[in-house]
Amino acid sequence: MKVKRILVTGGAGFVGSHLCERLLNAGHEVYCMDNFFTGQKQNIIHLLNNPYFELIRHDVINPYLIEVDEIYNLACPASPIHYQYNPIKTIKTSVMGAINMLGLAKRVKAKILQASTSEVYGNPLVHPQPESYWGNVNPIGERSCYDEGKRAAETLFHDYNKQNQVKIKIVRIFNTYGPRMHPNDGRVVSNFIVQALKNEDITVYGEGHQTRSFQYVDDLVEGMIRMMDTEDDFTGPVNIGNPDEFTILELAEKIIALTGSKSKIIYKPLPSDDPMMRKPDIALAKKALDWSPNIKLEGGLMETIAYFKTII
Repeated sequence: MKVKRILVTGGAGFVGSHLCERLLNAGHEVYCMDNFFTGQKQNIIHLLNNPYFELIRHDVINPYLIEVDEIYNLACPASPIHYQYNPIKTIKTSVMGAINMLGLAKRVKAKILQASTSEVYGNPLVHPQPESYWGNVNPIGERSCYDEGKRAAETLFHDYNKQNQVKIKIVRIFNTYGPRMHPNDGRVVSNFIVQALKNEDITVYGEGHQTRSFQYVDDLVEGMIRMMDTEDDFTGPVNIGNPDEFTILELAEKIIALTGSKSKIIYKPLPSDDPMMRKPDIALAKKALDWSPNIKLEGGLMETIAYFKTII
């Protein structure tokens, strides 16, 4: 096996830290870049003594030069609380970060993977969502800084490939959960687990009938690595997500049961532009990557609850 030098932007984040760990375990040299806006040092502290791991404190909004073979571009706040905190910074991270990392890939002839998102589909009018669906996105809504930033990044990746022959890969990531999620990131799984472990009321928006599909982080990392390893002429985008669909209410009830919590479920009005349905069509991932998720919701939730017990 060829040892590769791999840059992971956003490498100290929830998904990035799992990816860094997996790449190190496979015997590669890993450069983890993060500005620590949402990434956390404790996510990668156990990797710092590894001689093949290097931490770079840097913001992708600014150019950076490093000799690498592959780049995984994960840098961007990914939860509504974090990306709405500074929406201009969010869209700059997506767009300028993509330009800077694509420029680097062009210069050093590296292969580059973009961590895009199911949010490019907006509030979908097609269910489940295939990669051919163009989406239903509000360009001036609360979530647009993230949705439109990621859509623009996909455009940039496509154009760098077409115009400059940069080797690109695009994955569209659906709801992902697991250990090292930020306890205050406002995502539904972490919210519910934290509330349940503290025996606080669990907040469900609307009537809880909106559906989500949740994939465990190890399944996502496997999908991303498989995508990076595909032939150069296959660029994606490819949906990476778990097609098992649950209502938000079912998720709340499952977490209460698994934690043995005394929490009660309370209902609040739906936030604006919150999608009612979100479920990936993963036919392309199955065919092109021979990938489908292995970890069932209950098993993944047990691992995630065990992690949250150590930090709460």
